[in-house]
Amino acid sequence: MILKAFKEKSNQKYINNLLNARRVAVRGTQMKSVGVILNMNEFSDFDAFRAFFKALGLHEAKTKIIGFVEDPKDVNNLWDTFFNPKDFGWKGKINSIDLQTFIDTEFDVLISYYQEKHMELNLITAVSKANFKVGLTNHDKRLYDLIIDLKVSQFSTFKNELKKYLTVLNKL
Repeated sequence: MILKAFKEKSNQKYINNLLNARRVAVRGTQMKSVGVILNMNEFSDFDAFRAFFKALGLHEAKTKIIGFVEDPKDVNNLWDTFFNPKDFGWKGKINSIDLQTFIDTEFDVLISYYQEKHMELNLITAVSKANFKVGLTNHDKRLYDLIIDLKVSQFSTFKNELKKYLTVLNKL
C-alpha cells in the first residue's frame, strides 16, 4: 500500500513537470486524425464516438479510441484497446505497447472524455503528442487547450459544442 502511494506521487510529479514545461503551439491545420481517452466507469460507448467522427467526415482509420478500466477482468470487448493501472510504472513509465503507440501518435485533436480524477488518465493526456487537447471540466485545467464544461452523460451536447468550437478554430 505504501509503495502504491509512492508510485502515484512519483507519477504525479512527472505529470506536473510535463505540464509546467508544456508550450502550447496549436497549429491551424484541418483535423484529420483524432484520439479519444475514455474512462469506462463513466462512459463506455465507443460506437457513439465512431458515429460522431463518421458524421464529421473522418475516416475510421484516422481515429483511435482507448478506454481505462480499473480491473482488467472487466474487459469483455476484444476489438478495442483498453488499459489499466498495471500498465504504468514509476516516473511516468508506460508498460503497454498499445498505450505507448497511442501516446506517440501525433493526433490533430485529442479528446479526454472523463471527469473522475485518475492519475493514469491525466498521465496519458499530459504525455500525448497530440496537437490540440480537448477535455471536460477536470481537476487540472493545465491538461487541455479547450475545456467544455459538461457532465459525461451529456454526450449529445458535447458533440454540438465540440463541432461548434472546432469550426470556429478552423479545424473542420
